[in-house]
Amino acid sequence: MAQETVSARAEGGSAGRIPAIAVTGITKRYPGVVANNDVSLEFHSGEIHVLLGENGAGKSTLIAMLAGMQQPDSGEILLAGEPVRLASPRTSLDHGIGTVFQHVLLVPSLTVIENLMLGGPWWQRLNKAPALARFTQLSSLLGVSIDPDAQIGRLSLGQQQQVEIMRALWRGEQVLILDEPTSMLTPQGVRDLGDVLKRLRGKGVAIVLITHKMQEAYDFGDRISVLRLGRLVGSIEPERRVSMSQHDVTEEVIHLMFGTRDKVGGEVEVLLGQQRRRANRDIADQPARLIVRHVSTIAERGECPIRDVSFELRPGEILGIAGVDGNGQKHLAEVLAGQRLAAEGEIVIGDWNVTAGGVEARRELGLRYITDERLGEGTVGIFSVATNLVLKEIGRPPLWRNGLTLWDKVNQHARDQIRTYDIRTPSERTPIAKLSGGNIQKALLARELTETASIAIFNKPTYGLDLHNTRLARERIRDGAEKGLATIVISTELDELLELSDRIGVMFQGRLAGIVDNTGQAEREIGLLMTGAAQG
Repeated sequence: MAQETVSARAEGGSAGRIPAIAVTGITKRYPGVVANNDVSLEFHSGEIHVLLGENGAGKSTLIAMLAGMQQPDSGEILLAGEPVRLASPRTSLDHGIGTVFQHVLLVPSLTVIENLMLGGPWWQRLNKAPALARFTQLSSLLGVSIDPDAQIGRLSLGQQQQVEIMRALWRGEQVLILDEPTSMLTPQGVRDLGDVLKRLRGKGVAIVLITHKMQEAYDFGDRISVLRLGRLVGSIEPERRVSMSQHDVTEEVIHLMFGTRDKVGGEVEVLLGQQRRRANRDIADQPARLIVRHVSTIAERGECPIRDVSFELRPGEILGIAGVDGNGQKHLAEVLAGQRLAAEGEIVIGDWNVTAGGVEARRELGLRYITDERLGEGTVGIFSVATNLVLKEIGRPPLWRNGLTLWDKVNQHARDQIRTYDIRTPSERTPIAKLSGGNIQKALLARELTETASIAIFNKPTYGLDLHNTRLARERIRDGAEKGLATIVISTELDELLELSDRIGVMFQGRLAGIVDNTGQAEREIGLLMTGAAQG
């Protein structure tokens, strides 16, 4: 970002201004954990305030209190300088605070426009015409194209996230909180969102942006604050920010996040987006473990089916699948996993044609699917960690006998997995929904990547994870491939695919537009395929 642009946006600074919203001395405790410890922060109108910090730093808890979903144990929340109690999400909305959470909170059985109309005054009759007008206005503002009558559950996760942003802006909120909003976006989508945020900032909206990406923090942030282990460890104020280079900002953020200015450790590499791996392993002569021939699916309204998709996957290979979200990746993952029937074509695992088989038949042959929807599809939130770790084995020995659950063995199995995979949880009996995204992902990996796994399909494996857990998830993927696991990684993070993959296929309008070797020219070729400018 040009220095003159940065300087211009900070003219006048924030000194002496009453913040749109502020927290003073906020503390929030859970059993055995202090999530926020005496945190004080100000969020000003016409300013983008970036919050950085790893999972467990206290960002989500702070956001939950501003959204009215949690109450502080001590401290105050101030709106325009006046103390306020945000007793519920409705209260927060009534005060002009819109929040987009990391996990989608829309009603999957309702349409886009029906979700956006939820929450209005109960005494007013629903009127679709003005809602559609507002939808059109926000679609133009955000630069998105979504069918307002499409069922939410049939949209891709990235499209659902776009609807979430619309929902947060629906009533013209003056404070907009965004928790990892770019996780599902392409590089162009990130730039488009940045333009939207700048327009909203120009209209006087106070924007709180949570991200794990240093480039976004630098490009978008007027003010940058860092949380670590529940405490505010430092901030870069707008007056200083305008005079700092990207190198200076990066150095200070690294120091605040990790307590060092030395660029060591995988987390720093992930933060800076510097990791790359272009392997040239000799796998071409091995027989294919997974063969997909001319597979097509049938889509409901709002979905993108796949059309005539063919490829082969070999032991030890990592095949990346790139593309703008909503180009058939969801159908591809589900038809491979057995959750969706193929309308045409065939799927072969080893010597077995499994086209007509479901999830169980493919699991017996070693295929594992790690979904991007960790809560809901991947796990049952109200069930314990222990139960979720054995969901796919219910009724089978040695954890079940004659239809009876051997809870001592189930709980011991869970404790072993928790220790082996470093799943941070108060207990194996804790409901899994209470864990962070990174720890839910660890539980999914522990459950799916067993010794009997021979094929693994990862759908957005690091979506919403912090730096540490992103690095760990990528290491698990690499380690599995080194041990012969045939792997597919579906991701909207091109950097992730360039780091992990041997080959990268690109989905465009439901078709596999091409597959390129992960060489020095891969990024340019992938970009052309993603926009339909080239066909492989």
